[in-house]
Amino acid sequence: MTVMSMTTPSCPDLYWLPEAADFDGALRMFRNTELSGEENWVTLQTLANYRLDFMQTRRLDRVVSDKTGSLPGSVPRLRLAILGSSTLEHLAPAIRIGALRRGLLVEVHVAPFGQWRQQILDPASALYAFQPDAVLLSLDHAALLPTLPLNAPRIDVEAALDAAVDELAQLWHLLRDRAKAVVIQQTQWIVAPSLFGHFERTVPAAPAAIATQFDARLTVRAAEEGALLLDLRQATSGIGAEQIGDPMLWHHAKQTISPMAAPWVGDHIARILAALRGLSKKVAILDLDNTLWGGVIGDDGLDGVVLGQGSGTGEAYLTFQHYLKALRSRGVLLAVSSKNEQAIAEAAFDQHPEMVLRRDDFAAFEANWNDKPSAVRRIAKDLDLGLDSFVFIDDNPAERDLMRRTLPAVSVPELPEAPELYAKCIADAGYFEAVSFSLEDTKRNDQYAANRERKRRQFSATNMEDFLRDLQMVLTVSAFRQADLPRITQLINKTNQFNLTTRRYTEAEVRALMEDPSVLTYAFRLTDRFGDNGLTSIVIGRRGPEPGSLELDSWLMSCRILGRRVENAVLQVIVEDAKVAGITQLIGRYRPTPKNGLVKDHYPNLGFSLLEGATDPGETAWILPLENLSLPPVDHIAVMRGS
Repeated sequence: MTVMSMTTPSCPDLYWLPEAADFDGALRMFRNTELSGEENWVTLQTLANYRLDFMQTRRLDRVVSDKTGSLPGSVPRLRLAILGSSTLEHLAPAIRIGALRRGLLVEVHVAPFGQWRQQILDPASALYAFQPDAVLLSLDHAALLPTLPLNAPRIDVEAALDAAVDELAQLWHLLRDRAKAVVIQQTQWIVAPSLFGHFERTVPAAPAAIATQFDARLTVRAAEEGALLLDLRQATSGIGAEQIGDPMLWHHAKQTISPMAAPWVGDHIARILAALRGLSKKVAILDLDNTLWGGVIGDDGLDGVVLGQGSGTGEAYLTFQHYLKALRSRGVLLAVSSKNEQAIAEAAFDQHPEMVLRRDDFAAFEANWNDKPSAVRRIAKDLDLGLDSFVFIDDNPAERDLMRRTLPAVSVPELPEAPELYAKCIADAGYFEAVSFSLEDTKRNDQYAANRERKRRQFSATNMEDFLRDLQMVLTVSAFRQADLPRITQLINKTNQFNLTTRRYTEAEVRALMEDPSVLTYAFRLTDRFGDNGLTSIVIGRRGPEPGSLELDSWLMSCRILGRRVENAVLQVIVEDAKVAGITQLIGRYRPTPKNGLVKDHYPNLGFSLLEGATDPGETAWILPLENLSLPPVDHIAVMRGS
């Protein structure tokens, strides 16, 4: 008798997270402990930041569901609808926990099996009733790719592919117009078994050839239409598609994605959602010895450092530095926290002949013998960023453990022992996930460097007025423009401290505001003699229910330009336009969050008066009558109108 055995494919795990020594015990203790809403949130995030399997993910998800009602109202939230051609319910817990470890609370709606077209086409469907912020189209290759005879000529294949992508784009338009939601399109990541071997992609109608051509068209069209991609083909390229899909589960349960792989796939989905809410990390804080190079520079000296050509280990550290340099070029800030002598540590970057990174590549540099959590706090203060903006990269397990215990908001990857895997680990963890890329992103490090010079000049100036005049600031104002849409959306979703209402909008919602004649939109750019600060302030005004009133729906500003009285110049612009539009009063609201206490007196400082009885609980409302209003001049800032 022949016995057939089926082996379950190995599944990818979240190897960059630490293992949970007693996850079940920690979960039980948490269930049985009474905590405040903020403590619940911090503890849930801590539990999510362990290497969880499918069952542990589900158990934590149930606890999150029980605790949701007790979480602070300020917790970032997002509503995700999933439409697909396979069974997807098992992904929901993994997405929620993946988002939780990134500081985001996600509510998930899964459409009925296989009804993705019907849900999009029917304006009365449950999809639109759910009012999603984002929609994930999780379609398998059979639903995405056209099927043609193997002898179909290339012209017929190209026509079929164009038609398939056109249909998808039409559905994206419907979703954007009806739901005002961001569309996330999952790429096809498995194809039918090869028919021709390595000759496959030279036959136009062969499965692999169709898949390759479809991918190219889909990528271009998504960029044109503003849809995002969940690129599972790229994500699985290093682990193999067989690790997340099980043919038996497809045939028997119509599950394209194995439940055992759900935590990994859910984490990939969650990192896109977190990026939409501006929750991607902004700074990589790096140790030096045995992290950026091999050896201990204080003991081994410059010549003893292992870095560069001639040794496999030295080349591995060199590769990691190249990767970090590339991250910097796309806008990620780099910083150093090292137990070292400052002069010795800094000299290494300028004197070692194989060093890729230079001292000027770092926005902050802490090299001393103090504890590293204190150093990270100082870096956060210096850069005006929250601790949840940082990733701490250190080869020392003890330092990693101390950072996790002391500053749980800081992300700490479980760096592999082999430096050859450092870059892969940081990339796989998805800390720096992006949903847009602009010219301003490439200038971010230069902007922070210029800001350090401004601070130095401020401290040396004899008085503030002289310092502000010496900056030679020019504020350029325009309505929201299509070209600025990614940056505007990014600023709306990332700014926490100088943000009066902390309302978050998707790119589709911002586009709708641009097209609404009852809404006034302002985008402000600030330049000075040290350089271009970029697009740094956003104001959205809606005509209120009272005749002649303009409600300031959103007012936010980058912390890099605090203390320069830019807000006074911004108000002058708004008042000028409001008077021309026949508006007689401005209404501003302040919605407090744990991070925006900085602006609690923003409106009274600008001359607004408290408006009683016209606010939601926890809000304050402020009014500024415009009749006979005369604002003090802001002589140190020149204001220009852009097109």
